[in-house]
Amino acid sequence: MQRTARTRKGRAHILRRRQGSGEKKRFGLEYKWSALSCTSLGALLASINGASLIVALPTLLRELHTGLFALVWVLLSYLLAQTILTIVAGRIADMVGRKRLYVGGFALFTVVSLLAGFATNAGELIAARTVMGAAGAFMMANSSVIVTDAFPRRQLGQALGINMMMAAAGSTLGVVVGGIMTSISWHWVFWFNVPLGVIGTIWAAVNLRELVTLKEGQHLDIPGNVTFLVGILGLLVGLTQGGIKGWSAPEVVGGFVAAAIFLPAFLFIESRVKEPLLRLSLFRSRTFAFGNVSALLNSVARFAVMFMFVFYFIGVDGYDHLMAGILLIPLAGVMFVVAPISGWFADRAHARVVSTIGMVVTAIGLVGMGTLIGAETPYWEIALLMVIVGVGSGIFNSPNTRAIMNSVEPGQRGIASGTRTFLTNIGGMLSIALALSIITSSMPREQMFKVFSGTVGHGMTAAQAAPFISGFHEALLVGAAASIVGAVFSAFRGKGDQEDG
Repeated sequence: MQRTARTRKGRAHILRRRQGSGEKKRFGLEYKWSALSCTSLGALLASINGASLIVALPTLLRELHTGLFALVWVLLSYLLAQTILTIVAGRIADMVGRKRLYVGGFALFTVVSLLAGFATNAGELIAARTVMGAAGAFMMANSSVIVTDAFPRRQLGQALGINMMMAAAGSTLGVVVGGIMTSISWHWVFWFNVPLGVIGTIWAAVNLRELVTLKEGQHLDIPGNVTFLVGILGLLVGLTQGGIKGWSAPEVVGGFVAAAIFLPAFLFIESRVKEPLLRLSLFRSRTFAFGNVSALLNSVARFAVMFMFVFYFIGVDGYDHLMAGILLIPLAGVMFVVAPISGWFADRAHARVVSTIGMVVTAIGLVGMGTLIGAETPYWEIALLMVIVGVGSGIFNSPNTRAIMNSVEPGQRGIASGTRTFLTNIGGMLSIALALSIITSSMPREQMFKVFSGTVGHGMTAAQAAPFISGFHEALLVGAAASIVGAVFSAFRGKGDQEDG
């Protein structure tokens, strides 16, 4: 068994050395850099799309004549589809090849972005976003694997840091793009993706290569997929509807009951099937397990922050979409600077040290937001706290991803990357659902519509905004608590030979 693993590892190493060493250059680039350019374009596209859509949400609520529940599912449908398919995509990538799935995902994302701009109601937009989530899974499940396969270990942190930097750049551009496109028409929030998607698809098709021998005889875990889908869907419906319709509403109770039954059933199935959706055996490595738990909690802590600030700036302060996008720049913009620096440190220090510092810094920023920000807080104070949260996230991501990817054998990197993205997306969905349930629970229905649709005119007084601010604070402090718990897991992940080798 050990001999087989060593042989597979050696074969992967030979393939990487032969094909990724730069013997054949395209456009003057060694393969590792051309591969990184492909994944960076994907990260840029995905983050621009996510950030620009968040800024457009109040307009979508008004112009599609929809309710808050459907509006939130425009966001969650993408994350849910991506989460369900991420590990499946990682498994398929190990079967059919990283390049084929990545290029296909890029192309599908581009086509559906075009179609999403023609949606006439929330249902059509949710359907389009669901397919975009599937395409995003094909891309993101393979992004870290492609980079890890292409780069030597001593440069991996730097490479992943550049990927994170591009994602941060996309988030920074996205909030401004979202403001500009929404001021023209919300349809352009989606159509803006198309030229970038066409370029990215062609560039990836030309440049990417297969560096690792593909596996044969693998199967997909249908029971695991079904039980997880029903369980997580029930949990999200319960959380998102609870604050709006009341915690005793039939759909809320039914959602929580489904989660209580199907999520444990999912874990039971995963421990029994031959080819599980979530390979629990990987979690025997403390580096892998604690790194993924930290990633999940970091996502719970920070994912909803931009979502909440959009409604703070537009719904409470009365800014237009473009100005709201500009005011959000410090939250994502600082990651553009910090991510590559963090990646450089990740190659020279233990991941547990750098990642833990990042989680602690994030918690400090969230505590500040959850205690100091009110309806009339000066913007410079808000921007400073945004910078702190952004710095924390930028410090955390690269070394944590590097540690997770290096804690497994090369042949397992597809499933490892899928697992990391799977858990990160779960954290993101829970973050938005928790924030929404906390904020809406404390708000009268009439005020809820004004805030979330952005129809308050020139802004609210401190007294008028008090219910929203109360829920806003509580949601941020819940995020801070998640970040602190994540820091504990990060600190106790241990030192793995592969991680720090």
